[in-house]
Amino acid sequence: MTILLADDNAASRELMREILEACGYNVAEAANGREALDLISESPPDLVLLDLQMPVMDGFAVVRAVRSDERLRLLTVIALTASAMLGDRERAIAAGFDSYIAKPISLENVRNQIRQVAKHKSGRSL
Repeated sequence: MTILLADDNAASRELMREILEACGYNVAEAANGREALDLISESPPDLVLLDLQMPVMDGFAVVRAVRSDERLRLLTVIALTASAMLGDRERAIAAGFDSYIAKPISLENVRNQIRQVAKHKSGRSL
C-alpha cells in the first residue's frame, strides 16, 4: 500500500515516514499542497495523510480539489495537524477528510486511524 505524506515540516515528514515504513507502507512525500495535488493526480496513492497548514495550497484546498475530481473523489484522505483546537476535527470531517490525526502522533494512533478509515471505506483492512 502506498501512502502520500504531505507536510511542509521536513522533520515531521521524516518522523511520519519512519513510522509508516515501520508499519510496512510505501511512502511518497510532498512538501506543500500543490505538490501533493500534483502527485495525487499523476499517480493516486492508496491513502493521503495531509497536513492542514501548508504553503502554496493548504490541506483544505487540496481535499476540496480531490473531492471535486470524479476519478479521485473516493480517495482516502486523513488530516494531520499540530494546532488541534476545539472543533477542528469536526471542521476537517465536514470539509471532506475521512479522519483526523492531531500531532504529536503515536505509532499506535496512526496505525489505528489508517486501518479504521480504510476498513470503513472499502470494507477491507489495510
